[in-house]
Amino acid sequence: NKVTVLDGRAALTGKGKVAVTKDGKDVGAYEADHIIVATGARPRGLPGMEPDGKLIWTYFEAMVPETMPKSMLVVGSGAIGIEFASFYCAMGVDVTVVEIVDRILPVEDKEIAKLAQKQLEKAGLKFITGAKVSGVKKAANSVTATIEDAKGNKQELTVDRMISAVGVVGNIEDLGLEALGIKTDRGCVVIDEYCRTNVPGVYAIGDVAGPPMLAHKAEHEGVICIEKIAGVKDVHPLNKGAIPGCTYCHPQVASVGLTEEAAKEAGRDVKIGRFPFVGNGKAIALGEDQGLVKTIFDAKTGQLLGAHMVGAEVTELIQGYVVAMTLETTEAELMHTVFPHPTLSEMMHESVLDAYGRVIHM
Repeated sequence: NKVTVLDGRAALTGKGKVAVTKDGKDVGAYEADHIIVATGARPRGLPGMEPDGKLIWTYFEAMVPETMPKSMLVVGSGAIGIEFASFYCAMGVDVTVVEIVDRILPVEDKEIAKLAQKQLEKAGLKFITGAKVSGVKKAANSVTATIEDAKGNKQELTVDRMISAVGVVGNIEDLGLEALGIKTDRGCVVIDEYCRTNVPGVYAIGDVAGPPMLAHKAEHEGVICIEKIAGVKDVHPLNKGAIPGCTYCHPQVASVGLTEEAAKEAGRDVKIGRFPFVGNGKAIALGEDQGLVKTIFDAKTGQLLGAHMVGAEVTELIQGYVVAMTLETTEAELMHTVFPHPTLSEMMHESVLDAYGRVIHM
């Protein structure tokens, strides 16, 4: 595609100017009308619990372990933490998860997170919520963590390996952002809905541009950014309210839009629909009858505000609701849509029907 690739570190040195260095040596200086910052993010570390690649892992080491541990402590129960906890548990590892807030999957709908925790516990995972790791002691081939709850009660847990899954932070250091006055916030570059920074000609996309830090969000930002640079007319801005989030554990968790709690905190009068997997023929046939599809509507306008799922293949189902939210679909349009039978997607329809007292198979 006739793209010139340079191996080195780049830094902004002035308006439309970039200097590239490697091992302290100049690779070259370049000028451009448009510059895109896409430096990604790295695992966030906690003081006293810094990953060392051997006993304390980040997701990098967790993806390619040299040996399989017999026991593990995962610190943090967001998507990354739960995904690795679920994977290693399935591989026969004794896994404990510590979460500082009072429940797992803190950004998900509370009801969905509670159901997910119940199923994960049945699979063998152990959870300690409302607690933090306040100290770590390393031995030759194990690590002992001091776990402290909100009341100051402490317990020690010795495991073969620990995974630090306490989030990620954007790679904004040594890029020359300060020299140009590019705004940052909490470790990320500040952008508008077209990925533009506050400095004309400089854009940012992906994890370095802030949450949600998801690959599909980054890819979409890249398209928006290039279309804007190319002068495409009517470029559609990024709607962060309609970006799906998926957690690839077993059972899977998927969501889009407002949670029940967020909708109520925003002062919305809501109608909520629920449909369990046990009421779906295909889910039963697959042996996956544990799960829930939950939909949230504005009671006054019928607007779909959010959808939340836990269960088999929900990461594949969520896109139907994403399209509905993007098109600002109402409950009437969803209720009158024909869903194929027998499919898991029928639960999406039934959940909508339930919100308005018209559910059939329950």
